[in-house]
Amino acid sequence: MTAEARPASPPLTERQEARRRRILHATAQLAGRGGFEAVQMREVAEAAGVALGTLYRYFPSKIHLLVATMQDQLQHLHGTLRDHPPTGESAADRVAETLMRAFRALQREPCLADAMVRALTFADRGVSTEVDAVSRLTTKIVLDATGLEHPTPQQLSAVRVIEHTWHSALITWLSGRASISQVRTDIETVCRLIELPDTEAGPPRD
Repeated sequence: MTAEARPASPPLTERQEARRRRILHATAQLAGRGGFEAVQMREVAEAAGVALGTLYRYFPSKIHLLVATMQDQLQHLHGTLRDHPPTGESAADRVAETLMRAFRALQREPCLADAMVRALTFADRGVSTEVDAVSRLTTKIVLDATGLEHPTPQQLSAVRVIEHTWHSALITWLSGRASISQVRTDIETVCRLIELPDTEAGPPRD
């Protein structure tokens, strides 16, 4: 039976946050060297300098741990993008530039990228809190790139399609079924959706 999502946890203390960051750093290091299979809870605990029971209190499973690692990686990217925002003239250009920068960051560590994507693929409802956090952050990164303060429902729908395409392109590249140029073409193509005319109001009147 699928586990239900966990209730929200209280805010972490400074010491707890530092411990959590050590755990995520250790996870990224292990995954970066050996991919999904290299991330074992006991090895993560040892590398982070925490007891195994403590690790399980923070992250109930390897899937929770790797999805949280992806959120951490995206937060780092988000900070970098705030400091160095995309420079394209159109919203489509800026979103495409942003997603390609994210892709290149993952490309530098393919084993880590593969581990995080596999965790997202395997995640069930028990990991919904972490998966939702990744989804919200990805949406924020894309919306920030558009520069749209008040996106329409159609534009929000386009953002969701863009995110799905980016995720799919990442999977096909990791599996060796798509080249970097193919990924770029797909991303640039789907990003044009953000600039399609809004059809919510219906056809113009005579």
